[in-house]
Amino acid sequence: MSAYQKAVAKLYELQKFGIKLGLSSTQNLLEGLGDPHHGLACVHLAGTNGKGSVGAMLEAALIQAGVKVGFYTSPHLERFTERFRIDGREISQGEVVELCEEVWQVVDHREPPTYFEFVTAMAFALFRRQRVELAIMETGLGGRLDATNICEPLVTVITNLSREHEDYLGKGLANIAFEKAGIIKPGVPLIHGVTQPAARKIVEDTALAKGAPIYRRGREITFRRGAGESFSLRGRLWSLAHQRTNLVGRHQPVNACLALGASEALAEAGVPIRAEHLARGLNQVHWPGRLEQWPTEPGQATLWLDGAHNPGAAQALLASLDSMRQGRKPLVMVVGVMADKEVGKLLGLILPAADMVVYSRPVYARAAAPEVLAAAAPPDAPPGEIEPDLQKAMERAQALAGPQGVVLVTGSLFTVGEARTILSGGISDLP
Repeated sequence: MSAYQKAVAKLYELQKFGIKLGLSSTQNLLEGLGDPHHGLACVHLAGTNGKGSVGAMLEAALIQAGVKVGFYTSPHLERFTERFRIDGREISQGEVVELCEEVWQVVDHREPPTYFEFVTAMAFALFRRQRVELAIMETGLGGRLDATNICEPLVTVITNLSREHEDYLGKGLANIAFEKAGIIKPGVPLIHGVTQPAARKIVEDTALAKGAPIYRRGREITFRRGAGESFSLRGRLWSLAHQRTNLVGRHQPVNACLALGASEALAEAGVPIRAEHLARGLNQVHWPGRLEQWPTEPGQATLWLDGAHNPGAAQALLASLDSMRQGRKPLVMVVGVMADKEVGKLLGLILPAADMVVYSRPVYARAAAPEVLAAAAPPDAPPGEIEPDLQKAMERAQALAGPQGVVLVTGSLFTVGEARTILSGGISDLP
C-alpha cells in the first residue's frame, strides 16, 4: 500500500465519527495550523443543487482573469484528490500525504474531528501553502454549522433549496432555509436563487438583519433563453448576449446567472474579473458526472452520466432529456441509489421517462440493493432487470439500447463515479 493509500485509508476511518454539526473542532484544528483561513478571500457556496456547477463556472472565469483560484468541493466521484483544485487542476497524491501529516499533527485526540472537518482543514492549509488569491468553498451539509463556515467570504451564494438531510437540518423548508442562511455574513453580498416565498423570506430577512446586500436571480440578475442552447445574461453591471456554456442541461443558464451575480460582486470587491472572463469561462467550464456525455464506439448507444441524487436534481435531468436523446430510442436507465435517500420519490420521478431500466448498485456500503430499488419502482415504471454488478449492468444496458438508443447511468454520484472509473479503466478511492 502506497503512502497515499495509507493516508486516505486513515482518513476514511474518521467516518466512524459520523456527521457532527458545529465549528469548535474545525476552529481548534485551524488554530493549531496557524489559522490559515484568516485573510483568505473566499466565495462561500451553499444550496441543495447546483453548488458545484456554479463553483466550476466561477473557477473557470477566475482562471481566465488570471486570478490564482482554489476550489474545495465534495463529494469526489473517483479520486480523493478531486476535492481540491488549484487553477482547475486537482492536487497530487503527494500533496495529500503532506497535508494529512500536517493536520494530524494538530489533532486533539480527546476531540477527534469528523472526516469532513479534517478534510476542510486540509483545504485551508493547502490554499495557504499554494498562496491562492481566492478560494471557492462549497459547504458539505447545511451551512450555519458546516465546517466551511469558518471562512471569511467576499461573497456568499445560496443556489436553491429543497428538502434534504432533515435528520440534521430539521424538518421542512423553513428549518433548511435557516441553516443555509447561516453562511450569510455582516455586510457581505448575498447572491441567491431561492424561489419558495417562505424560504426566500427567511434567507432575505437574515441578510437584511446582517446588512448584507441581496442580489436575487430573477430580480437583479436575470437570464433569457435564446435559440438552441444559447442564452443571454443581464446583471447589475454587465450584460452578456448569445452565451453558451460547456455544461449541458436546461438548468445551466440558472447556474450561470448566479455565477454572473457572484462575479459582479467580486469585481466590486476589487477582484480583477470582467464580463469577458466570465463569458470565456462559461465556454470552457468542465464539471464531470453531471449530464456528462461519455464517448462511445461507433455502433454503440450514446452514453450519459448524471448523478441525479435528489428530487431537485432529478427534475433538472428530466428537463434536459429531450436534448440528450435527440430523437434516439430506446432510453435505457442504469439506476443505483443510496439507501438513505428518498428512494421511492426519486424513482417515481425518473423511471417513467425511460423505456427500460437496469437496477444496479455501486460497491459502496450505503447503496440500496437492486432488489430494493426494483420493489420501490412506481407502477408506471418501464420493464426492468436486476444486475448488481455495475459494469455488467452497463453492458446489459448497451445491449438493450442497441446502436440507435441512449444509455443513462443515474441515481447517485457514487454510481456515476464508479461508472466513470469502469469506463476509464482507473482505480477508485471510494471506501
